[in-house]
Amino acid sequence: MQFAARPYLLCLQAVLLVCCAPVFAATLGDANQATHRFIATTMKERGIPGMQVAVVKDNRVVFSEASGLANVENKIAATRSTLFPINSATKAFTGVALMQLVEAGQVDLDAPIATYLQQLPVAWQGIRVRQLLAHTSGLPDIVDGNGLVGGGSEAQAWQLLEQQPMQAAPGAQFVYNQTNYALLARIIARCSGSSYEDHLAAHQFKPLGMAHTRFGDSYDLVPNAATMYSFFPRSSDAADTPARLSHWFYDMPHGLWAGGGIQITADELAQWLAALLQHRVLAADSLARMWTPERLNDGSEGDWAAGWPVSTLQGRRQVSSFGGARAALVMYPEQGLAVVVLTNLVGANPQQFTAQIADFYR
Repeated sequence: MQFAARPYLLCLQAVLLVCCAPVFAATLGDANQATHRFIATTMKERGIPGMQVAVVKDNRVVFSEASGLANVENKIAATRSTLFPINSATKAFTGVALMQLVEAGQVDLDAPIATYLQQLPVAWQGIRVRQLLAHTSGLPDIVDGNGLVGGGSEAQAWQLLEQQPMQAAPGAQFVYNQTNYALLARIIARCSGSSYEDHLAAHQFKPLGMAHTRFGDSYDLVPNAATMYSFFPRSSDAADTPARLSHWFYDMPHGLWAGGGIQITADELAQWLAALLQHRVLAADSLARMWTPERLNDGSEGDWAAGWPVSTLQGRRQVSSFGGARAALVMYPEQGLAVVVLTNLVGANPQQFTAQIADFYR
């Protein structure tokens, strides 16, 4: 069983290392042309088989393009309707779902999770809902370097997990893990009366006309899904084996979908971001709360808000989400600007170059 390696920590580090002189375009047409050229160059330099890019400017989608191949061996072109997995960026949708339930009076982010979930280990019961969203719960992680802990079924992994000690006291520190979002999926189901995926479909996908967006992984039969690739060596390869493009398989159990299960197009993801900025999904005060970093017990800010990493880079507030070292969405709320980059290459790390695309539109 393979999971994408800790995408948030790796991606944030990559973003912080990016340093390039901004290039500003004179008009929207110039910006779109610059983006088109940049896509072609970047795909060639990084060996990316297929890519979708979309840009939101002034709270509306102003650019969308699909390039390259969705499937290399069969020479199937990537189109704007090709689905790409966003892995951990799914957590942003989960954050929105929780805030919608808060608006409806069905969830209190300050409430202990035992308010909504039964039969939890005693050490877990006092954790606040907001601490799950911000990865400050201190819970042990249901995923390790080899997949689900214990290497067995999802049910067996939960049994083992509940016997493990806490990693930290609730609210003491930021520790990214998948247990948090698996529990949030249960809270959403418990409070909404429907499954996690049905709730997102009813309250986010369908109202915005996101007809292609769905859930699944490499083992699910998802129509029009891009094939995933990497240049990483196989475990059986000799040390001197040349890097070569090969298939990448990832397993995302149903219980972890809230942390990494969405497949989507850049068009629909940009459409969703524009709707957020236009306050068509959440009210302005809910959006502001969702994007306010969680404070730790010592009063300092954690790395995440409610489902989203939030940072300030070069004096600009950046709200972002990354997944699987192959998908990135970066927002600059005060500028009404957002960039979406989806690829089918693990290790493409689009978070390293989204800022360069954003600079064309400033």
